[in-house]
Amino acid sequence: MSGFVVWFTGLSGAGKSTLAAMLSAELRARSVHVEVLDGDEVRTNLSKGLGFSKEDRDTNIRRIGYVAKLIARSGACAMTAAISPYKAIRDEQRAQNPRFVEVYCSCPIPVLAERDAKGLYKKALAGEIKNFTGIDDPYEAPENPEVVVYTDKETKEEGLAKILAKLEELGYVPRRGAAVAVSGAAAAGAAAAGARGLIAPHGGELVNRWAEGAEKASLAERAKGLPVIALDERTESDVEMIAIGAFSPLRGFMNSKDYLRVVREMRLENGLPWSMPITLAVSEQAAEGLRVGSEAALRARDGRIVAVIELSDKWRPNKELEAQEVFRTTETKHPGVAYLMGTGPVYVGGEIRVLERPVESPFPAYDRGPAVTRAYFAEKGWRRIVGFQTRNPIHRAHEFITKTALEICDGLMIHPLVGATKSDDIPADVRMRCYEELIAKYYVKDRVLLSIYPAAMRYAGPREAIFHALARKNYGCSHFIVGRDHAGVGSYYGTYDAQEIFNAFSPGELGITTLNFENAFYSTVVGAMATAKTAPGDASTQVNLSGTKVRELLQRGELPPPEFSRPEVARILIEAMRKSS
Repeated sequence: MSGFVVWFTGLSGAGKSTLAAMLSAELRARSVHVEVLDGDEVRTNLSKGLGFSKEDRDTNIRRIGYVAKLIARSGACAMTAAISPYKAIRDEQRAQNPRFVEVYCSCPIPVLAERDAKGLYKKALAGEIKNFTGIDDPYEAPENPEVVVYTDKETKEEGLAKILAKLEELGYVPRRGAAVAVSGAAAAGAAAAGARGLIAPHGGELVNRWAEGAEKASLAERAKGLPVIALDERTESDVEMIAIGAFSPLRGFMNSKDYLRVVREMRLENGLPWSMPITLAVSEQAAEGLRVGSEAALRARDGRIVAVIELSDKWRPNKELEAQEVFRTTETKHPGVAYLMGTGPVYVGGEIRVLERPVESPFPAYDRGPAVTRAYFAEKGWRRIVGFQTRNPIHRAHEFITKTALEICDGLMIHPLVGATKSDDIPADVRMRCYEELIAKYYVKDRVLLSIYPAAMRYAGPREAIFHALARKNYGCSHFIVGRDHAGVGSYYGTYDAQEIFNAFSPGELGITTLNFENAFYSTVVGAMATAKTAPGDASTQVNLSGTKVRELLQRGELPPPEFSRPEVARILIEAMRKSS
């Protein structure tokens, strides 16, 4: 198919980036190659140094338009999401791109002011900010755009449907399920992707933030003279996860724009779905010595300088808001809230370059980053891989759901979290022995990969379920298991809230398929593992022990019923409890 340009325009906060992200996900699902040119990202890179005078704004738009023309000329879809306030410069871009679709995101200023978490509209209306588009700097609304989305009245899904309908009508994109003809470079790219057969990383590119060779030596030398930010156990883990690409598309710790939108809407500033803030908190004293536009060294707990951050933002977060939105509570009894409230009052953001691992791997034989797991899956010829997140031993219920999921997939990745957890969680080394024993005796080895997930546990329930799914997408998983009370703690979340939260995103946006399972148990009626969907009876016919009951049995050295736990797993847990008592 021939390339084309989709040009989103509208005031700040009108929904351009959100709709662009949704549209790009949908078009990629239809085998259309898409490149998104986000206004903020362009200003950070292509138009760095330009201001906000009319001349600078026009120069910025011309640069975006030129890159968009090149992308479209190569046969792809170029998608822009920039305010582009002036009609003449937009018309200039239209004249240079014969297949040009203008999408106007219309929204009244009072609504935008209410949406604006940073209060910029209110400050502009009060005269505290000058030359603000739509307030004291003009925005010239399009006269004849191909599509108008009224984002104050229409849902994101309704807006997306209008844009898709126009693109289909123009013949620029295939209808859902239609065959796609490609040629030249597009065909080569499609063939390469098909040969690999793996899901794309979140955002389309697997991030790698390791510094190597001469760059590493130069950076290490420069770091000696930089102000220092001390990392804790969680941020050490975050540095590693960013470096290996597990948190793609993040290239560092979030800036305030990404942070605020993630907290409020579960999206990055560019509209891409993302559910958890990845932030770096510092003390008041440390913040005073940090200047936006400069660099700082990141120091691990053992005193080593392990990374350098390019400081692009510094701000004071509303932690009460973050706690309520992310954890659904402000109670410090919640371990996630307790951690949040115990960190410094100032956040700093910016891209990082990593010199060395903050912490040595506790299980090197099972330590595989996303690039390695992807290579493994490709070598095995697996295309449908289901990921299973766990921070507990695998008992019969979890064995059942992983094997059920495996029936519709090529392979299973058991991906235990081995970063920071609560003090009363079972230690990672004990759990790893349980996984090894279970896989050796009860799984088909050629269909299972045991690999560690070195992230910290946040106990954010539903939001963390999305976070875990997106990370496993980066590792190459096409499917992800979401069970009962995923990533939960206490009674802060409903039993199946972690499954329902995925409905907040339209199909295709996340790019990974969730497999939802109800509570599993051994049914005495059917004589096998089952759920309430597949086995008749009531609680009296279900072998389903509470965690407290299982701990009591293990502490007494008694094996739980074999219908609940494999005896090999139970014996490892009994031995571990004896040693720790």
